[in-house]
Amino acid sequence: MILALDAMGGDHAPGEVCKGALAACSKYPDLEVVLVGDGSQIERSIRGAEPFVKKRIHIVHTDEFITMGESPTVAFRKKKKASIRMVMDMVKSGDAQGCISAGNTGAVVAGGVLILGRIEGIDRPGLGVPIPLPNRITLLIDVGATVRCKPVNLYQFAIMGEIYMKNTLGVKSPVVALLSNGEEEIKGDEVVCEARNLLAEGNMQFMGYVEGKDIPLGVADVVVCDGFTGNVLLKFIEGVGEALYKLLKEEMEQRVLPKVGFLFLLPMLKELWGRFDYEKYGGTPLLGVNGVVIKAHGRSKARAIDNALKVARDFVNHRGVDLIRDGLDRGGM
Repeated sequence: MILALDAMGGDHAPGEVCKGALAACSKYPDLEVVLVGDGSQIERSIRGAEPFVKKRIHIVHTDEFITMGESPTVAFRKKKKASIRMVMDMVKSGDAQGCISAGNTGAVVAGGVLILGRIEGIDRPGLGVPIPLPNRITLLIDVGATVRCKPVNLYQFAIMGEIYMKNTLGVKSPVVALLSNGEEEIKGDEVVCEARNLLAEGNMQFMGYVEGKDIPLGVADVVVCDGFTGNVLLKFIEGVGEALYKLLKEEMEQRVLPKVGFLFLLPMLKELWGRFDYEKYGGTPLLGVNGVVIKAHGRSKARAIDNALKVARDFVNHRGVDLIRDGLDRGGM
């Protein structure tokens, strides 16, 4: 299997991206990775790799890449040789079975739609992020691909999220919920209310509305919302986790007795922190496009890139795109 990796995407590119590619190739003998980016920097980053790994790493040089601060659509159209665009071109041509980028989210979404196109029947793509919670993994979809949604978009996010959870993460009968400002049926704006009606009539285990406070409690396997709300919510969750960690650290540094107690709590805290570690899941597919496109976190280091490649490999092996297409047919879309 050949996967194309945007070596210039993310805050720690290309060094950590290349390390992640080496780690993935060392684990999966069937995997080959094409690193697209500045050839000289990539060469330095993979120097010293084991021969049996290095022979499955290929380099495609380009001088262009899209930064986090650029307008995604404008940059994507102007920079024909941007690394994000080139990895998607490889998927389009069949030279790679999937692609991964930790770069500009807007550019990844724009590229998925402009280069690969949408699956027939899909109005807008969705990005779903697995959130590890105490009793289950909840997929929050959408988190930034489609900012303004129509009811049909939310309905299709639910279908794609259910398929992903069932076939990739192994949840037998995913419970789907719709994010709103209250649990009562009268809550929500026109878009959310109409989406609720569509979901209630659909062929899925739909539990109704959930509020933001319900998400950390793990009440559903898939929580559906528009991209703007999902992106704000996701970053709030990340910020709360980091703030709690810092507060705990400050308390330990200021007090003597807590330092002693901390030694006994350390194994438990490490396990708890591991549950909320985004690097463990690496990335998530851009659902609804005609190809495997994985968006990794912008702060991804080697471990996260390694796991994002695993997500791509699994999605290809599970025929994720075909399953979504088949699911839409069954849903009458």
